[in-house]
Amino acid sequence: MKRSVPHDKGKPRPRPGDLIEIFRIGYEHWAIYVEDDCVVHLAPPSEEFEAGSITSVFSSRAVVKYSRLEDVLHGCPWKVNNKLDATYLPLPVDKIIQRTKKMINKIVQYSLIDGNCEHFVNDLRYGVPRSQQVEHVLMEGAKAAGAVISAVVDSMRPKPATA
Repeated sequence: MKRSVPHDKGKPRPRPGDLIEIFRIGYEHWAIYVEDDCVVHLAPPSEEFEAGSITSVFSSRAVVKYSRLEDVLHGCPWKVNNKLDATYLPLPVDKIIQRTKKMINKIVQYSLIDGNCEHFVNDLRYGVPRSQQVEHVLMEGAKAAGAVISAVVDSMRPKPATA
């Protein structure tokens, strides 16, 4: 018996080449929809860590897996999210699927900053390895660093003498 992916009535069904955003605690895992309720995503090279788990981000390598979407979700909420379509022209669907299938079972370099699952799926869909999740974290980090530097500089300024 073929089971299909959990689907909310208001949620669009994924189509080949769609990006799937999976909401894990503290971060998002990304996959690309291929066919028949199956996706391709990055997973740790060993089964020691659960695919898409927070502990998997500490590995420097990942394996490209072809999995049932339901198996990747682990009960987490998800949505189709082709959010960069307004910024980049998606590649033709047949090319996305061809490029995606060529990657299955390959071991790739993994980096939280410049080679994570969001970079991976965006590269397959748009030809651009980009992670807005990382960009947001880096921007917030830069703001925090700026605030600390400003506070340090301000504390070093001579204070006016009080009469």
